[in-house]
Amino acid sequence: MSSGAPETPDSSTVQRTHPDGRVSLADHVVLDDARFANHDLLPVPMERRRWGVYNYLSLWVGMAHNIPSWTLASGLVALGMDWKQAVLTIALGNLIVLAPMLLTGHAGTKYGIPFPVFARASFGLRGANLPAMLRAAVACAWFGIQTWLGGEAIFLLAGKLLGHGWQTATPVGGYPWTQWLSFLLFWALQLLIIARGMDTLRRFENWAAPVVLLGAFGLLGWITNKAGGLGPLLRQPSKLGWGHEFWKVFFPALMGMIGFWSTLSLNISDFTRFGGSQRAQIRGQALGLPTTMTLFALLSVLVTSGSQAVYGTPIWDPIQLAAKLDNTAGILIALLTVLIATISVNIAANVVSPAYDLANLWPCRINFRRGALITGLVGVLIFPWKLISDPHVYIYTWLGVVGGLLGTVAGVLIADYWLLRRTHLDLAALYRQEGRYWYHGGWNWRAVTALLTGGILAIGGSHGGPFPANGLIPALKRLADYGWAVGLTSALVLHLLLGTRIRTNH
Repeated sequence: MSSGAPETPDSSTVQRTHPDGRVSLADHVVLDDARFANHDLLPVPMERRRWGVYNYLSLWVGMAHNIPSWTLASGLVALGMDWKQAVLTIALGNLIVLAPMLLTGHAGTKYGIPFPVFARASFGLRGANLPAMLRAAVACAWFGIQTWLGGEAIFLLAGKLLGHGWQTATPVGGYPWTQWLSFLLFWALQLLIIARGMDTLRRFENWAAPVVLLGAFGLLGWITNKAGGLGPLLRQPSKLGWGHEFWKVFFPALMGMIGFWSTLSLNISDFTRFGGSQRAQIRGQALGLPTTMTLFALLSVLVTSGSQAVYGTPIWDPIQLAAKLDNTAGILIALLTVLIATISVNIAANVVSPAYDLANLWPCRINFRRGALITGLVGVLIFPWKLISDPHVYIYTWLGVVGGLLGTVAGVLIADYWLLRRTHLDLAALYRQEGRYWYHGGWNWRAVTALLTGGILAIGGSHGGPFPANGLIPALKRLADYGWAVGLTSALVLHLLLGTRIRTNH
């Protein structure tokens, strides 16, 4: 497959491969085309690639330990699973999504490039904006969800300290004005942290991770002591059993669990670009993602079990449960833990990616900080409370559709980078119009075709909730329950077939 443009010089003259396999630009290379490069999009210099195993482990601990992941198990139990089935589904989903996470993260560590620049190799210098904007849109929605939850924590827990008047303030738009104030305060706090750059984020994640873990175990200890042991939730049988009814729920739920982190399986290179070695990012992620998500799901089940024993009904929302603390010190600790946990995941998972994606859209005008601000503005314009109010909408519609779409992008990236190019990229050509990644007017129609086809197959049969009962495309309804797997596999195979004649010229 030819690029449709003259080839760049031999890559060995413009980039240097180091003994550990990582690649950097040659000292004499200058990338100054403002249409495709700015300070935040350029490859990270070798001296700044110093993230180790602990950095990636703490990153995942910080991202996995948040309110939506805490309530994942509750959504599955609400759908009829028992706690063992729910934890098993979550654990399996995160083991599966770890594979594309490691595969796409490899490029970040090897070349020091963020996701939208990595996507240029397969989609073209301009075509990369298509998957980047898709990823950015999802991140903006997630940012709104997490910010609303963080604001809700401030509102509820501050109400315990400030008195009844705080929570019964004059309503505006259906909510007390104090809740809107809490939302805006939390929104501003996050943007203040991210404005200081990625090194500040790394330092924040390093100390936030153990704080959140201690807070979660502290909540477990408190409710266990109050209940005199864990309650009856652990003895509740599955409403689905292990027969046909279970599997009918299991597969779409599994795709939803994968969809929860399918976002990061695309843009993980935004973080692995700072990796000190491939071993560091692989070990850190393998230790961090599946273990912490499974542990957190188990903690949520145990704590909720205790809440049922104490209050007569299961309380899955940790904010609602923490609001029942009866001492000022406990409330302040709970508030601080919830805020740190929410900031940790929201900034890392939902601000970093769209900041780079928007910078890629208009490098000469949008840098990382401006992209983060735009993300914050878009995040307040959605209605996040509606997405998480119903487990059917949250797991099937939101996570399922998002996972299906983003799975197609992952399929194209993996096929292109690993199977067609065998991990070889020309760094300088990723930032220049006249080169192997320009294709036809900056677009690789093969990758776009694979993306669109995979997307139709993955979500075309979506049904239930806002979708028609028979699916958007009835013939594809049977595939909807396996959206992420269908999207990834079909896009990977199609891109591989269309690009079998690709020339790496390395």
